[in-house]
Amino acid sequence: MTIKKFWLLAILLVCLVGGGLWQCSRPGNNDLGQPTISSVAFNKINQPIQPIPMQVMPDRVKVQLGEMLFHDPQLSSDNTISCASCHDLKQGGTDRLRVSIGVNGALGTINAPTVFNCRFNDSQFWDGRVETLEEQIDSPIQARTEMASTWPEVIRKLRQSSEYSSRFKAVYDDGITQDNIKDAIATFERSLITPNSRFDRFLNGDGNAITAEEKEGYRRFRTYGCVACHQGVNVGGNMFHDLGVFGDYFKDRGNITQADFGRYNVTGEERDRYVFKVPSLRNVVLTAPYFHDGSATTLKEAVQTMGKYQLGRELSDEDTTLIIRFLVTLTGKYRGEKL
Repeated sequence: MTIKKFWLLAILLVCLVGGGLWQCSRPGNNDLGQPTISSVAFNKINQPIQPIPMQVMPDRVKVQLGEMLFHDPQLSSDNTISCASCHDLKQGGTDRLRVSIGVNGALGTINAPTVFNCRFNDSQFWDGRVETLEEQIDSPIQARTEMASTWPEVIRKLRQSSEYSSRFKAVYDDGITQDNIKDAIATFERSLITPNSRFDRFLNGDGNAITAEEKEGYRRFRTYGCVACHQGVNVGGNMFHDLGVFGDYFKDRGNITQADFGRYNVTGEERDRYVFKVPSLRNVVLTAPYFHDGSATTLKEAVQTMGKYQLGRELSDEDTTLIIRFLVTLTGKYRGEKL
């Protein structure tokens, strides 16, 4: 069975069983033939989306060190670009650019995903070429279009700092090394969770945490089959999927690049051409532009594009508005403050 046929069946299955999580309490149907939001009671059991835990327990000292490194431009060859340059925590963990800008103004080849909640992703990068955050760190530091540095150069710079030397010695017996730098940054990144969104509170039993329209948006999100790919704690990030199930997205967009090949660049398997890791929808209203190519500048455009190419459905303005209202409820809090 091909990937495309598999996901068509998966979407159909979600559509068929999705309504089972909403129980009728009195008559009333909308144009989908499903109970309206005013006539359903939410069943919290077996939801396709799970709430983010309120806290994780990383090593506090390592987190502090990793946070320093994450914001330090010394990790780049010309001391101008830090991890935070492309993953700004004040901008939803992204840079809100179509592609990021590296040293000497070099343009990247793909849209920078959010770093928030990255601990819940099954793999890293759009093509999923590495599994761990430690492995992920190698690429931006050494990539010509990003930090364009080398590990010996990064280590040399950091060892010149008495503060870094003492901080590393406090948690690592062997001090400043490549592995320890990666471990500290990855530990900080794993602390970047955004729990307690209004939708999380809804999942945890607060029926008033989201409005009737937002609940209806969630119902349509499920009924149409969006949850076939966007589910779990991160509302995505745990599977791969080809872009263009019901249409040729890349032919219609034009100007195909090497980055568009997705997983094919990793595996060399033809079945993986145009296959990407499904992105998380957590805090999605803050992370425009959308898709690996940054081609959708608004959330409305992104939702309607997904409807057309992934669901084979022309979403109405009402559908789009309601789904976006649900997506708004996925914005969480970082360190107790709303993003």
